[in-house]
Amino acid sequence: MDATEIPQRRVPRGGARHFLMVLSDRTKSNGHKLKHNKLHLSLRKNLITLRVAEHWNRLPREVMEPPSLEETFKPHVDMFLCHLLQRKPVVLTGLELGTCTTKWTIDYLSQAEGSKEVKIHVSAVPQMDFLSKNFVYRTLPFDVFVQRAAEVKHKEYFLTEDEKYYLRSVGEDVRKDIADIRKQFPILAEDVHIPEYFEKEQFFSSVFRISSAGLQLWTHYDVMDNFLIQVTGRKRVVLYSPRDAPYLYLSGTKSEVLDVDNPDMEKYPLFVKAKRYECVLEAGDVLFIPALWFHNVISEEFGVALNVFWKHLPPESYDKTDTYGNKDPMAASRAIQILDRALKTLEELPEEYRDFYARRMVLRIQEKAYRNDYG
Repeated sequence: MDATEIPQRRVPRGGARHFLMVLSDRTKSNGHKLKHNKLHLSLRKNLITLRVAEHWNRLPREVMEPPSLEETFKPHVDMFLCHLLQRKPVVLTGLELGTCTTKWTIDYLSQAEGSKEVKIHVSAVPQMDFLSKNFVYRTLPFDVFVQRAAEVKHKEYFLTEDEKYYLRSVGEDVRKDIADIRKQFPILAEDVHIPEYFEKEQFFSSVFRISSAGLQLWTHYDVMDNFLIQVTGRKRVVLYSPRDAPYLYLSGTKSEVLDVDNPDMEKYPLFVKAKRYECVLEAGDVLFIPALWFHNVISEEFGVALNVFWKHLPPESYDKTDTYGNKDPMAASRAIQILDRALKTLEELPEEYRDFYARRMVLRIQEKAYRNDYG
């Protein structure tokens, strides 16, 4: 299936149609410069001051060649991230991320956190499937894991000599504790500067990730806004709008379609209707993934990333037992439970009546809950 890919270009000033309103220094005719403009937005009662680089460049619309490094990494202005209201993904480049982008070599990572044990995913195939669990969990010293994840062929292995490795950091108690790089990897955390795009009380988690080259993660959505910070290596990310959920063959928060580049159209005939967005993240790039946007991630190189999740909705909207950021909001869970009970009630009717009233229910949901003003 052909991709609708992400444009890698700057939006003309005054023409940030999809995502950003750019505010920069302007030189007056008399040679004096205007001061930086700083805008603030009250977004769901949260005051957000956003500082991003001028050359954010890449939007999940149509793929074009990425800009040169010289143009990309020159943050020098205050911008207002108005695309947050549009609820669409965007790639930001040139952000100040700390020394991690230069320090996190394989040797440095191995030495920094040493032999502390980490639980990892090991897969004999590149495409990991959470639904069928085509991978195993194993434990390795962190320094050994990093070396193995960076290899293509392994002298020591669990399954095969070309097996893939994946680390998704978790809390000390995986059932109760939330991932936080400051707690699980405190030495590495000192190298990271997380841009302040949200209030401190909105912070949910910071998930440290390391992937072997060629590894592909299943398509899924999260219920919180997040930034995928690509520290080292290169990733390709394929995204789908929440409104395309009917075409993604969902099982919970995951899609059954693993190979988004070459899907089985006999098994998943509706998948062709899903509009595909795509981008390539280079080291130092940050992808904003709004809550509910589906994403599939392919590591084109060995790479290290950090996911930062925050609560876009009021705190009481979320399930307090959620440690991974993927449990449906409380109101959504209640609505689904009510729907299940309603469907159970329909079973009391003959098939002809059940079909008719089910269609009426669908129409009512469409009339009352669907929206048409986003992609």
